[in-house]
Amino acid sequence: MKLYNSNLFIALFTTIIFISCEEEEPQIEYVTVTETVTVTETNTVEVDPFADSTLEGNITEDRTLDASKIWLLKGRVAVTDGATLTIPAGTIIKAASGTGADASTLIVARGGTMIANGTADNPIIMTAVADNIQVGGTYPDSGPALNVDTRGLWGGLLILGKAPSSFKNDVTELQIEGIPTSDTNGLYGGSIADDNSGSFQYISIRHGGAEIGEGNEINGLTLGGVGSGTTINQIEVVGNVDDGIEFFGGTVNATNLLVWGQGDDAIDIDQAYAGTIDGALVVLTAASDHGFEIDGPEGSAPGRFTLKNATVIGATDDCDAEGVDGEMADFRKGATGDVLNVLFKDFAGGKDIELDASADAATYTSGTLTFANIDIIHPLNSDGSVCSDVESISSIFDDKSGESTFSSDSTTFAEIVTSQQDGNGLADDSTFSWTFYKR
Repeated sequence: MKLYNSNLFIALFTTIIFISCEEEEPQIEYVTVTETVTVTETNTVEVDPFADSTLEGNITEDRTLDASKIWLLKGRVAVTDGATLTIPAGTIIKAASGTGADASTLIVARGGTMIANGTADNPIIMTAVADNIQVGGTYPDSGPALNVDTRGLWGGLLILGKAPSSFKNDVTELQIEGIPTSDTNGLYGGSIADDNSGSFQYISIRHGGAEIGEGNEINGLTLGGVGSGTTINQIEVVGNVDDGIEFFGGTVNATNLLVWGQGDDAIDIDQAYAGTIDGALVVLTAASDHGFEIDGPEGSAPGRFTLKNATVIGATDDCDAEGVDGEMADFRKGATGDVLNVLFKDFAGGKDIELDASADAATYTSGTLTFANIDIIHPLNSDGSVCSDVESISSIFDDKSGESTFSSDSTTFAEIVTSQQDGNGLADDSTFSWTFYKR
């Protein structure tokens, strides 16, 4: 029995040992996996395109703009006494929008100077910030975003000098319309006939005339008491709410002016302006009032303008006037000056050249308001025939007071023609090939 039990124990032990040798411990390996996750965040940063090209506040020291940038005119900016602003050819200035005291305007104050000499190939453009014109004067393939009927997006350009003007009560200086009286940079007038405010050539002023008060808008180009030492040549005004170009006294001469689609008068003369306007093209639209509105002195100081070699085109469609106004010319308040070599073209029946009241009949009769070589080309209907409702020369030249021989005399200084005659009107409108109008 003992022997049996021993064998059994040995067998069991042997078996246990065998099994233990057959089952090995499992090998566990730990593998570390490193995963890199890249997170990209996109932040939109608005870049100010005018960060280093903004005109704001008063310019009190000499400054020259860079024509390779588009400039922002922000608010009322004045070139003050003793300072010179130089604007190279090809420069584009876009004015911020605004009305009232916030209207963007560029003023050359008395004693300030601006040298802005563009060229036919590289004119200087003053327009609204909404204009999509690019550096170099080009546009996207879609074309210009604004047109002649886009008005009042900013103020305008005002040049103010120290030349004589005729003011009510014979004061020697006055605040220009369009600028608040609190801003003394708006003063103009003086006694320096040859005052020099700089040189302004090949400049296009577009889409201005913002309202600063009820019924008070800024002209495209305002010239207040500007002296004969100043150069004004090749100026275009497009789509202004108020007048295109207005002369408030002064003695400056101006050549080659183009006004297209203004809301009031194209060329307006006041306060005994005593310079010469030589070469002008006026193109009225349905929004326009007079081609010319010319007033006399407001004080005792006299002044006599000369307006010559100009063409004024009316807004007429198949014999019908496109607007409610659109007159040829109006002479008021004792106007004094000489009008010669002017062509009025395509004005509907009923549009006239008038002496407004007794004071104008008096200046005409005295010989201080004269007319010479005035031509009229009547509009044609869709068949190419002269419109049936057009008027005779004596009806077109109208003295509202009936106190002069203006109407009956008109046949001696004016005639109806069928085409432009040599020596009458603007000699060659190709001089304006650089303008937006001719684009």
